[in-house]
Amino acid sequence: MSYRYKVILQHESDGGYSVFVPALPGCASQGETTEEAMTNIREAIDLYIEDLLAEHLPVPADETQLREVEVTA
Repeated sequence: MSYRYKVILQHESDGGYSVFVPALPGCASQGETTEEAMTNIREAIDLYIEDLLAEHLPVPADETQLREVEVTA
């Protein structure tokens, strides 16, 4: 079965990138480049889903809605 999730990719001030999956609490990874971070999060998602299935738990659908907010400070 195939799953599709939105991820948040953030550049870290000390270098590299962090990436996490809002629909899968605690599912996060990192990498020195965006490509490495994306490869690592795919692996983290695979392991997360494998654990859910092994425990006979439902795999959440991604209902994440990404919006931008503009503020004036």
